[in-house]
Formats: sequence, structure tokens, C-alpha cells
Amino acid sequence: MAPQYAPSLRSRLPLVAFLLETIFLILFVFFVKIEQQHEQSGRESDSKLFISSYAEFQDVHVMIFMGFGFLATFLVRYGFSGSGFNVLLAAMAIQWAVLINGFLLPQRHHRREIHISMKSVIEAELCAASALVAMGAVHGKTNPVQLLLMALVEVTGFVVTQWILRTLLNADPVYSIMLLHVFGALFGVMVSWVLHREGIKPEHEKEKTDRKTGLFAMFGTLFLWMFWPSFNSALVGDYRRERGLKLTVIYGTYLSLAVSVVMAMSVSMLTSSKGKMNMVHVQSSALSGGVAIGVAMTAVHQPWIAMTIGFCAALLSALGYRYMKNHMLFAFECHDTCGVLSVHAIPGILGWFAHLFLRLASSESTIAVQFAVYHICVLLITACMSLVMGTATGTPPPMHSH
Repeated sequence: MAPQYAPSLRSRLPLVAFLLETIFLILFVFFVKIEQQHEQSGRESDSKLFISSYAEFQDVHVMIFMGFGFLATFLVRYGFSGSGFNVLLAAMAIQWAVLINGFLLPQRHHRREIHISMKSVIEAELCAASALVAMGAVHGKTNPVQLLLMALVEVTGFVVTQWILRTLLNADPVYSIMLLHVFGALFGVMVSWVLHREGIKPEHEKEKTDRKTGLFAMFGTLFLWMFWPSFNSALVGDYRRERGLKLTVIYGTYLSLAVSVVMAMSVSMLTSSKGKMNMVHVQSSALSGGVAIGVAMTAVHQPWIAMTIGFCAALLSALGYRYMKNHMLFAFECHDTCGVLSVHAIPGILGWFAHLFLRLASSESTIAVQFAVYHICVLLITACMSLVMGTATGTPPPMHSH
């Protein structure tokens, strides 16, 4: 039976959405302009660059709306609502991310205007992906208005974190934005922890799945799996000096994903008492290789390293999804509906460790110490911001009303 919302809530959502959209529209009128190509640059090279950027934009676009949308349908009671809320949150979060990225991050400013381009839209969609990751932890616990406001706060916190990392630590944007998985997962888990209600059991009746919802969720997994190389490489430059890195990221992501699928299915069957494959485990852990390699991708230059990262990520993710979710409820009273901690946070932190070790192995002792301190500060700032913002988001009274 689908969840029934109070009449006041059904009237509140259109009002909140209308007000937010009106505010966004006014801000776009005064501050956002379309970026124009320079006339002196070669038209042929600009055309090739646009075609490449648009193809990557379409891939990321499909992942955000179809991949995450179908993936949210695996629960019987929240199949339709999960998919619908995903579209609503993504559409609103992308608009807000375009604005706040332009206001805070030092890029595309010209006389107090935000110049929107293909790259800025892709970056906004990556910020929206972080909000969709956080949504997975509170799936089934919040109403649409709460989800909408939570997504806007999460995107704000993530962009502010990016601003801190790039301003204080001069972090590489391609590296720092891929911590979206860690930020979104920890943010969502903290909101879920604050919202925890007594009486939630490990096998909650609202978490029931069936073959139909599992099939649709598998569609979402396949969309994400196929387009994840574009997700990781979208912000790597297409210029000649960066083209080699872009190809390395694409190849490494694909190999890491391929290994993670095999490992996810193997671990699922090994941990099953009947020796059967649990598709919920596969749907989640098969993507862990893409998450981990995304954080470590700028330091991975050998195929076997990418495959090793995918192997370890899927192993940790599948075991974490199988055992850690229930233990978190008992030990910390934290109910993670979609297991985002195991699917996104743990592989993301594994990728962070891989990035650190690979850079230390190829650096001199003095530079290695400096990089280790810098690298640790990046993770600590990201984790602390997500934990604080998640706790603050779940604390106000509006988030406690059900």
C-alpha cells in the first residue's frame, strides 16, 4: 500500500516548489548568462569539443534521472514515490547547484554574472548526485517537502565544502568533487540517525522487495554501470595535454566496474545460507568499483591497479551491505535504508586510501609528507562538514514531523 500523506502536506509541496522555482527564476534573470565561444578560437576545434562535452553531459544526465531514478524503485512501498522524488530532487538541486557554484567557486565570473556552460551544468549534476546519494539513507522516512529542503541544504553544504577545499588547500577540482559519494553518504546517514524512531527492526516491513521492483532497480544499476566511465571522466579536460589522463580514467573505470560485478555476485552467493545470489547486494556493490576509482583516478595509471581497487571495493561493499547495516541499527540506532554507507562511503574512503598510497609511493620523502598532510585534511574537512551539516539538517522540528 502506498504511503498516504496528510492533506496539509499535499498542499504544502506545490507551494514550496512554486516559491523555490520563482526564486530560482528571478536569480537566473539577473545573474546567469549563457557562455559564448570566443571568435578567435578555431571553429573546428570548438565544434569537436562541444560534441564531446555534450555526449558526456547526456551520459551523466541519463545516470542522474534514469540510473538513480530506477535504482530507487527496489522497495515495494516506495517504488513510485522513490522514482518520482528522484526526478523532483534532481531537477531542483541542479538549478540550485548552478547558482551556488557560480556564486561561491572562482569560475566563469564576468562583471558579477554567472556564465553557464556545458561543464558548469555537468558539475551541477554531480552536485545533485551527492544529494541523491543522501536521499538513499532516509528513503521511506521523510515526506517530499522534507526531502526537497534536505536536498537543497545538502547541495549547499557540498558546494561550501568545495569552496573551502579549493580556497584553503588549493585542491584539484576534479579530485575534490569526486568525494561527493563520501559527503552524500555521511550526510544522509547523520540525518537518518537524528530521525531514528524506536521500533524499527532489522527486517522492517517497509523494506520488502519483490521481483518486479527488483527488475526495475536492476535497470537503474545497468544504466549507472554503463555510463559510469563518463561520470568519472566528465570534468577531465579534453585538451591535448589532458587527453591521455581522460582515456586512462575511462579505461580504469571500466575495468574496475567489471571486476566489481564479478566480486559482488561471488560474495553475495558465498554469504547466502542457500548459496543463492541476492540481487539487492549485486545492485549496490556492482557499482562500488566506479565509486572507488573515481576518487583515486588521477593517481591510477596501470590497469591492474584499477582492477585491484575494484576488487577490494566490491568485497568491502558487499560484506558491509550484508552485515553492517543491521549492526548499525543495533549499535548506533541508525537505519540506513539503501545502505549508502556500504555502497558509497566505504568505497569512496577506500579510493581515498588508494590515492594516498599511490602518490606516496611515487613521491620523495619531503613531498610525500606534505601530500599526506594535505590529503588527510581534505578527507577530514569533507567528513566533518557532512557530519555537521547532516546533524543540523535532521535536528530542526520540521524534520521530525511525520
